[in-house]
Amino acid sequence: MSLFALCYMLFAYLLGSISSAILICRLAGLPDPRTVGSHNPGATNVLRLGGRWAALAVLIFDMLKGMLPVWAGYYLGLTHFELGMVALGACLGHIFPIFFKFKGGKGVATAFGSIAPIAWGVAGSMIGTWLLVFLVSGYSSLSAVIAALLTPLYVWYFKPEYTFPVALVCCLLIYRHHDNIQRLWRGQESKIWSKFKK
Repeated sequence: MSLFALCYMLFAYLLGSISSAILICRLAGLPDPRTVGSHNPGATNVLRLGGRWAALAVLIFDMLKGMLPVWAGYYLGLTHFELGMVALGACLGHIFPIFFKFKGGKGVATAFGSIAPIAWGVAGSMIGTWLLVFLVSGYSSLSAVIAALLTPLYVWYFKPEYTFPVALVCCLLIYRHHDNIQRLWRGQESKIWSKFKK
């Protein structure tokens, strides 16, 4: 990697470290998402705490902080591998934010935002997979894990040159969901609509 690419990856990490869930909850007078609910500063937990508009704001911001540095890096002439490292940097920032004591979210929205610019087919396949699994199961975490498992295959089909760096991002996502996977295995994971009933 070039020195510029390394510095740009650091910039993507710092951008990813801006936790929209924590900031929006503070602005809206909501509890810190790291201390209530699922203790995850992400859109799903904010949906539970503050409703759809707060969650939508978090979702959009988290997607953009992954999408914008990758998109800009493409026009700046970064190689495929370097763009993948930029995407990984943004996701690492979201999951381990330096501005918030390294306690971040699961990285799903940021990962989607960073991978989506590769190709419309990849973005559509990711969304379709997540929605299909969610509508069938009701589990947001299961939808994210299965989408992460299948996304490298989608990338290999549409843009094979990005497969390795995207696979690294997806491995990070699956690792970040290890607690959810254990709860799913034990039958202890809660469904989204059961949260609304409560």
